[in-house]
Amino acid sequence: VPRSRMSSSGHGAVDARTGYCAATKSFLSLRGPLPLPPADVPLTFPAFALSLLPSPLPAHPALLDAATGETVSYPAFLSQVRALVGALRSRALLLGRGDVAFVLAPARLDVPVLYFALLAVGAVVAPANPALTAGEVSRLVSLSGASVAFAVSATAAKLPAGLPTILLDSPHFRSLLHSDHGKNESTPLDTGAVCQSATATILYSSGTTGRVKAAAVPHRSFIARAAGLRALHLKVKSRKADERTLIGAPMFHTMGFFFTLNGLAQGSTTVVMTEAAARAGLRGMLEAARRWEVTEIMAAPPVVLGMTKDGCRLSSLARMICGGAPLPGSVAEQFPRRFPHVDLCMGYGSTEAGGISLMIDREECSRIGSSGRIFHNVVAKIVDIVTGEPLSVGKKGLWVRGPSIMTGYLGDDEANTASFDSEGWLKTGDLCYIDQDGFLFVVDRLKELIKYKAYQVAPAELELVLQSLPEIVDAAVMPYPHEEAGEIPMALVVRQPGSKVTEAQVMEHVAKQVAPHMKVRRVLFVDSIPRSPAGKILRRQLKDHMQSCIVSRL
Repeated sequence: VPRSRMSSSGHGAVDARTGYCAATKSFLSLRGPLPLPPADVPLTFPAFALSLLPSPLPAHPALLDAATGETVSYPAFLSQVRALVGALRSRALLLGRGDVAFVLAPARLDVPVLYFALLAVGAVVAPANPALTAGEVSRLVSLSGASVAFAVSATAAKLPAGLPTILLDSPHFRSLLHSDHGKNESTPLDTGAVCQSATATILYSSGTTGRVKAAAVPHRSFIARAAGLRALHLKVKSRKADERTLIGAPMFHTMGFFFTLNGLAQGSTTVVMTEAAARAGLRGMLEAARRWEVTEIMAAPPVVLGMTKDGCRLSSLARMICGGAPLPGSVAEQFPRRFPHVDLCMGYGSTEAGGISLMIDREECSRIGSSGRIFHNVVAKIVDIVTGEPLSVGKKGLWVRGPSIMTGYLGDDEANTASFDSEGWLKTGDLCYIDQDGFLFVVDRLKELIKYKAYQVAPAELELVLQSLPEIVDAAVMPYPHEEAGEIPMALVVRQPGSKVTEAQVMEHVAKQVAPHMKVRRVLFVDSIPRSPAGKILRRQLKDHMQSCIVSRL
């Protein structure tokens, strides 16, 4: 094996084992460059996805309801998309390029149809967690600048008054999916007027300052990721033409959103954990995987942990794609013993960066602790967090650049300046290193986010809620290790002198004002919170401060 090769992308000699280029002090993908449509050619993600599908269309279903078994065929899916595209362009709705559509709905078979249709007309999809409170929803609607909403009867009341809303569970919406617009198969999904650089979706993410931000992700990001996965799939001999992929992540989540779109682009069957199926929890998901002979599951670490403890038999399952949060090493070691026929493929990415790395075969999956090798067309740079100097193999820090990263945060110049350097490198906020064989390892996060299951929980948001309780003088929120969830939010609370407020009362106060995944799940009463002269919480000192408070009480 040669130790170096010349890069075809304008870089100098690249180490064939690590991907490191000494000339540019960056790491290139060992998977090689992947041709993409020219960036200046107008193209939406749905149009690109349609170009990947075979002709004739796949005979197996495009979508399958995990609870009921109801299916949507590929011809029916495209017919519904075309019908909805026609309705969106009509005078009745008049929704098009640049208009933001806020989506507040649980997973349903018609949600992917809605996503595709909105993207095809150049509208911007802004999906949100239907479990959010009305106050949280109002803030996200304001952040996105949405002009219309799509919801269901159970979530519509959370939307701000005056926002035009279409209910997915209404006869009106059903009629839009079956109008005459969908009968003409020659009707193009887009009109060639939407640039790849145009925003496709707004995905909500919490930055290091703690407040939710609206990340604008362009069509080209999804095009690049789908093209990369298509190339990887062709290399995996165990993949079949009629793959069945169960999406364990919610459709509003960055991972669930992309993989729902991607499954349709790759021509596989996407098994949707609809609301009825999701209510059964992990047991329901595994039963659905067994019942529908699922070959691949996309899920967060808690599902992988649950599978190692469950007695389920999944004879059809070939791959487990895991991401969204770190997977404990002990679980990564137990899983192949429990499921020797299943490849546990770890991946790493973010709302802002898209997909960064992934494992694709049995050999790569044997690298326990790793998140795989860098994706096609992704360039990585390991940067010292103190000096800003680029580093080499085995050193920690991570910046990335490539077609899959976000355009930036909407209306937040300060956050964009902090997140990008002058050359367009995105600072991930994660401490990672790349080893001698080009595998990426995520060591720690510089960000202050708490990863509860696959959700991002911003400590600053919870601190504001805690400090609104009169009984509390000061508060800080930090992650606390938890086997099943990965991390849970723990509050360090300073009570008012003489206050008898209890842990249960504090948690109840927070629970009433936030979504379920945002709840504080542990409370420790302390004498003070470490802060800088400017008043900022010294988060790196919180852990030591917590330990000293515990010791002082013994």
